[in-house]
Amino acid sequence: MSSLITEDEISHETELVWLEDIAPLDYVRQSLDRLASRGGKPAYHRDGRMIGYARLSPRAKASRSSGTFRRRVFWLLPHDRDAEPEGLYTKGAPAEAVDPRTLDARIRGYKTQRSEGGPPSIAMRELGITLPF
Repeated sequence: MSSLITEDEISHETELVWLEDIAPLDYVRQSLDRLASRGGKPAYHRDGRMIGYARLSPRAKASRSSGTFRRRVFWLLPHDRDAEPEGLYTKGAPAEAVDPRTLDARIRGYKTQRSEGGPPSIAMRELGITLPF
């Protein structure tokens, strides 16, 4: 995982909520978004789709200047590997991408060989999707 997100920034997370099955995904993008609440599904304003989000404990404090909370949001763009296995990210992954199996509340997650385009996941093999090496 890149150092874009620190342990301190996610120290008030209580759980991650997945909106779809992460088993077939080699990676998800993660970002810290400024949101109006500690929990609940946030609005999504990017291309692509939201895969999940973090919920915060009641002890999480809002920003003094904006009144918002910094929460992680997990997402994919239309040109990511799950939608275009032979596309831009056939090998490698975006800077903000992590293997979703390495994520949990208060755990930043990291890139794995599979998320970087290494050996295909079991789901990819079952679907007959192969990556060039």
